[in-house]
Amino acid sequence: MIKNIAHVGLTVSDINRSIDFYQNTLGLKFKGQMVMEGESTDALFGLKNCSVKVAYLNGSNHIMTPPVELIQFASTDTTTFKNSLTQTSISELCFYVKNIDKVYEDLISRGVEFLSTPQYFDFTNQGFGKSKAVYFKDPDGIILELMECVD
Repeated sequence: MIKNIAHVGLTVSDINRSIDFYQNTLGLKFKGQMVMEGESTDALFGLKNCSVKVAYLNGSNHIMTPPVELIQFASTDTTTFKNSLTQTSISELCFYVKNIDKVYEDLISRGVEFLSTPQYFDFTNQGFGKSKAVYFKDPDGIILELMECVD
């Protein structure tokens, strides 16, 4: 049976640009990179003559997160579409933060695109507590979220 989440995979158009963003903008720790090719890779992805660049980033001393796997198809064109929270898919990768307003301002100063400013929610009457949240985008437009638990 399932034991735990091994990683969260994101297909990207430029693996080096994405490594830079997740490492230097968000603070994840770069673990390593590899290239997948051959018969097993073709079978796994359902493609012929497939070459895939894969990189892994983990949390750091300050960030607890499952590993993030970045995937770039080197031998096949990837289809780019406008990511939307309202389409059926994985909607976002969410990161808890301690001071969402400070992190928001820091990321804005680095040119990160946000969908709004941080918003406050009170779901205590539904058993979930209070929080602040905001959505933003990575370089490929993949939607990410910041969330802060508020007392």
